[in-house]
Amino acid sequence: MAKKNEKTILLVDDDEDIVHTIKSNLLIDGYNVITAFTGREGIAIVKKTIVHLVLLDLNLPDIDGIAVCEILRKEYDFPIIMLTARDTLPDKVLGLKSGADDYIVKPFDFLELSARITALFNRVDRISVQYRQQLNDLEINFRTRQVTLKNKLVKLTKTEFELLALFVSHNNKALSREFIEKQIWKDSKLYSNSRALDVHIQRLRKKIEQTPDSPEYIVTIPGVGYKFDVTK
Repeated sequence: MAKKNEKTILLVDDDEDIVHTIKSNLLIDGYNVITAFTGREGIAIVKKTIVHLVLLDLNLPDIDGIAVCEILRKEYDFPIIMLTARDTLPDKVLGLKSGADDYIVKPFDFLELSARITALFNRVDRISVQYRQQLNDLEINFRTRQVTLKNKLVKLTKTEFELLALFVSHNNKALSREFIEKQIWKDSKLYSNSRALDVHIQRLRKKIEQTPDSPEYIVTIPGVGYKFDVTK
């Protein structure tokens, strides 16, 4: 079946019947769907897979959905819709305060869920256009701090991402080692002979370059520093 988009939805719910029903309908809508039956399983999936939206049950067998939502919100900005049988106002307020973008009470009509998913994706897409940059096979989302290379997720450390963001913001410009060090380590005193920058550059190259020893993106400028080159 042809996909209408490449968005992936993670469904976290311990009710197998509900999971089967929702997943089947989401597949018909053209989404990629991943399922998890516990909170810990859902968190583990998010850490190793690109997820664009989470449908999260409030009553899970191991971790309460509120706790799962709070954990995810510390690192990720994707939309979260809570699915729950709890329909009191305090429960809804607690769910939204924990970081959920929407709250839908069971039982519900799938058409309503589908409409809410579409509305959230439309909102995210409008916002993401401002924060996303495509450079050849490399895509950087500055809002979610996600980097993909040929549509595959690239895991970067905080320093590696900040280096990449700095290079991209000064695209095709030669940057001196001193300038880069001052931008990345503002609160640290690096000695002039420190090789910290070179180590981080080497690690970043291994993650985004097809041939790290002959880099296409992060090019060394002898006697100066580095340049981020996307002219090739």
